[in-house]
Amino acid sequence: MVTETARNKSKRSNDLLKFAAWVVGIILLNILAANFFFRLDLTEDKRYTIAPVTKQMLSQLPDEVVVDVYLEGDFPAGFKRLQQSVRETLDEFRIYSGGNLRYNFINPNDISDEKQRNEFMMSLAQKGINPTNLRATEEGKQVERLVFPGAIVKYKGKETAVNFLKGNLAASADERLNQSVEGVEFELATSIRKLAFLGNKIIGYITGQGELEMEQVTDLLGSLQEHYRVARGELDQIPTLKGLDLIIIAKPTAAYSELDKYKIDQFIMNGGKAVFFVDALNANMDSVGAGGMFSLPYNLNIEDLLFRYGVRLNPTMIMDLNSGFIPMVTGYSGDRPQTEMINWRFYPLLNNFSKHPITRNLDAVYTKFIGTIDTVRADGIVKTPLVYTSKYSRVLQPPVPVTLEEARMDVNPEQYQDGEQPVGYLLEGKFTSLFRNRRAPAGAEETTVKELGVESKVVVFSDGDLVRNEINPRTGQAYELGFDRFNNVKFANKELAMNTIHYLLDSGGLINVRSKEIQLRPLDKVRIREDKGFWQLLNLAAPIALLVLFGIARYYLRKRKYERY
Repeated sequence: MVTETARNKSKRSNDLLKFAAWVVGIILLNILAANFFFRLDLTEDKRYTIAPVTKQMLSQLPDEVVVDVYLEGDFPAGFKRLQQSVRETLDEFRIYSGGNLRYNFINPNDISDEKQRNEFMMSLAQKGINPTNLRATEEGKQVERLVFPGAIVKYKGKETAVNFLKGNLAASADERLNQSVEGVEFELATSIRKLAFLGNKIIGYITGQGELEMEQVTDLLGSLQEHYRVARGELDQIPTLKGLDLIIIAKPTAAYSELDKYKIDQFIMNGGKAVFFVDALNANMDSVGAGGMFSLPYNLNIEDLLFRYGVRLNPTMIMDLNSGFIPMVTGYSGDRPQTEMINWRFYPLLNNFSKHPITRNLDAVYTKFIGTIDTVRADGIVKTPLVYTSKYSRVLQPPVPVTLEEARMDVNPEQYQDGEQPVGYLLEGKFTSLFRNRRAPAGAEETTVKELGVESKVVVFSDGDLVRNEINPRTGQAYELGFDRFNNVKFANKELAMNTIHYLLDSGGLINVRSKEIQLRPLDKVRIREDKGFWQLLNLAAPIALLVLFGIARYYLRKRKYERY
């Protein structure tokens, strides 16, 4: 018969063995964790998962990146969610960078000296971090605070601003904050790559056919130079477009020669990318004047090239009830003219986008005298519409009378029933040459026509002014692309243009991070109000009840266990 002493020794030995096994297991688990790094994201929409291309970029950082985040403080729930998303994303970035990323959260409102605080906030605004006026309730009172939902990314003496509050202004506040959360990884990763990795792609801005002058595209080309190398040249002076990765053609007004078209065609056949911003009709505000004008088709001699690639630029003009404003003299006070902002339906605001990385979560885009685009058969080409007008559109055939009196006329809604009109297309695939079964034009450097191209991409927008920045008439300096100086509003023209070029040059890269989607699951405010008492009681009573039940269960289990002895 086993004695009590022997039984106690056996139990003690078993306990020691179990303890030793736990210690050894924990040590082995730590060794495995140190050598085999992995993270699990169990959320349905994978909100904590960093894209592989971002991980690769972070792992190759040659030196330390410092991120100063100014989204710090006591915020309402929506801003707290954005703040937490930025913190979690930077935590992930720090891990995948191998320690080459460090971040700080700074609250500008913590600066006690008012003068220093104002100077610091002014410096943030000058660096490009857009402030927002946040209204909140504190101690039962409505208060307003200026917050800076952005960051400064620093690398080897260089720095760039990141604005986290993005998204479509037409969306609700919750939806816009959710769109901002979705874009945190893209905004941070793009800024880091811009500073730490020198781009080797070359973009050519093509001139020679009356395109936008350099001062009219200053902001776009300056922004592109932060990511790529940018060259400029007249097409008829360049023997070939070899060596370029992408070309931009912005609002040509003169006809292309057959040789010019051949250079563009063979560039695309050999894998070059192209973005066309083309007006089919001739119209601009400088020509409208007091008497108005008739808008007639341009003779660009490029329509057959685009037709072969899969799109047709129609010689039409769109008027849209969702449109911008222009200043007009509406009367006089004494001898002084009275100016008002009048809706100008020839300037459609585009706020209807496809679900594509180029256009996801974009704000409205400002256009001027825009036309329609149709698709035509092109074997092997995938055609993706990117942006549409509103459903309250009107399509006019030339000659189109454009007069300032149109802005003063009452709107007849029945005339605006042409529905959504696509005004931008992405074309992807192996293009067929316009010069198939034809000889190369006289003067061509390469006389052997490449009739079927390799994989390439082309984007066509039916508005040449989409990438045109305004000029300050007093200083001669260029405004930021998309800035409407009359209404002091910034539109998303630059973001659309930059996203387009990023996608064409790196379709498998960081631009696809914009596809990240986080499902917004708002609470039912009516049910919250009706069931408030029930949930408060449940949250108060349930923990106490569970604790009591746990105590009773533990008491009876211990009693049952030791009653045997």
